[in-house]
Amino acid sequence: MADQTGPSHRRRPRHRMAVALAAGTTAAEALVVAARRHSLFAMDTVVRCRAGHLFTTFWIPGASLKALRLGWWRVQRCPVGPHWSLVTPVDSWSLTDDDLAIAAGRHDVRVP
Repeated sequence: MADQTGPSHRRRPRHRMAVALAAGTTAAEALVVAARRHSLFAMDTVVRCRAGHLFTTFWIPGASLKALRLGWWRVQRCPVGPHWSLVTPVDSWSLTDDDLAIAAGRHDVRVP
């Protein structure tokens, strides 16, 4: 019979906890983004970089095709700067019509 007290037996609860935490974080992000945009996926999600530049990007909650995910934030190339920066989605209702027009005119690289 296998020894149930070995190191691999003790790691299972931690592994399950890590997977559950990652799934919960992804689900929470998806719900917040869906509530803000009234949809889960969007080709033209308005985001803001740390320098304040507005642009649109393809944003899938819980996944990244062209950015490094850091929880809610993503490190992504800003096409306005151009520079690498943390970007976050912006509530479109909080922007003026001019801001929305500026963001719509600035797209990052289309990967999908």
